[in-house]
Parts: sequence; structure tokens; C-alpha cells
Amino acid sequence: MYEFFEDEKRYYLVTEICKGGELFDEVLQRGKFSERDAAVLLKQVLSCVNYCHKNNIVHRDLKPENILLEQNKEFDQIKIIDFGTSLVYDPSKPLDEKLGTPYYIAPEVLNKSYSSKCDIWSVGVITYILLSGQPPFNGQTDQEIMKKVRTGKFDFADKCWNSISDNGKDFIRKLLTYEQEKRPTAEMALQHPWIQELSHVALDATMALGALDNLKGFRADQTLKAATYAFIAS
Repeated sequence: MYEFFEDEKRYYLVTEICKGGELFDEVLQRGKFSERDAAVLLKQVLSCVNYCHKNNIVHRDLKPENILLEQNKEFDQIKIIDFGTSLVYDPSKPLDEKLGTPYYIAPEVLNKSYSSKCDIWSVGVITYILLSGQPPFNGQTDQEIMKKVRTGKFDFADKCWNSISDNGKDFIRKLLTYEQEKRPTAEMALQHPWIQELSHVALDATMALGALDNLKGFRADQTLKAATYAFIAS
């Protein structure tokens, strides 16, 4: 935020401009999205998260809606936004506020005893959705979704996973490690072979389109939900 002022009727917030739009919208507009695109993007997300964690800041609500692209819409230039739920934390003390968005929330947050590793879980969920178009923990209601998050069980059963590399699946498994103590840090995740070797990944185009079809349905549902909440609030 660059400036803030008010007059008799309004408050004015002058913020940095981000013309690239939200991550999901750009993925869908391109009509194709490879593992390499995902790895380039996730490298940037983890770099941002690593920077925050090194400065003892935990975001606590990482999700695609909070990942914006720059005007050139390249996946190696992003901004993470919405630090309204973020916190400067003491690494020696567990956090206990239950905050976040059901699809992306870590199980230890639901149990009200967590660390900055909750952000790593959210990045794992984002990766799963980017590569398949579906969330790893799904349900008709927030309660159903969070019940599945509590169990922490997910799979790669959908046919769109058939052509995803073993490294890509292993990357997701590592980030969605249930025990937060065993979950990698952002710095460790950046060293994973999937991130390091992203330029050598090839992807079957028809399988990629299957994942994009899944994503269209998921994105439409989320957009409708957001519009409904906005209407209720107004």
C-alpha cells in the first residue's frame, strides 16, 4: 500500500497495481498447462514463502486466488497477496488460531496447534489442483471438506495422473506429509528434483486437457461461491 487518505464520504487505499489477474484464470485462458509451467510457478511461490518464513512471517491463507500474475502473465513473475491473516510468529511457540480456507487448510490448523509448515501444506494442495484440476480433499460442504482434511488421505486415482511424472507426485506427497514435523520447509522443497529438473519434463497434451476440464468445473464452483458470499455481505 502506497498511500491512504479519506474525505467526508470515503476512505481511499492506493495500492500497487497487478494487471495479470488471478492464477487460475490465466491457466484456463491458455488452454494448455504443462508440468513445467507448474514447476516454474511453484518455484516462485515457494521462494516467496521461504522469504516470509525466514523473516518469521506465516501467511496462513495461501490459495490460487491469492496468487496474482504480473502484466506479462509469465509464471515466473508472481505476487502473493492478502496478508490479512498473516502473522509475525515466534518459531518456539505453536500457533492456535483456526484460520484459512477449507480446501487449503492444514490438518494441524484444524487441531489448533501448528507452525509455519501450514503454508507448505497449502502449497501442496495448490500443486495437486494445478496438475489435476481437482482438490485432494473434496466435499459438498465446508464441513465435509475439513473432515477429509483431518484424515489427510488423498490419492492419484484419476486418469489425468497417468502421465504426471513420479517426481511430480512425490513432490505433492512430501508437501502433504501429515505430520508437520516431517513436512519439508520451503527451502527444502525448493531443492526437490521436480523443481530442480522441471525443464526436462514432457507431458501428454490430451491428459493436460483433461486436467484443464476438471479445473474449469472447480474454478466455476469457487467463483459462484465467492459471488454468493459477496451478495450476502452486501
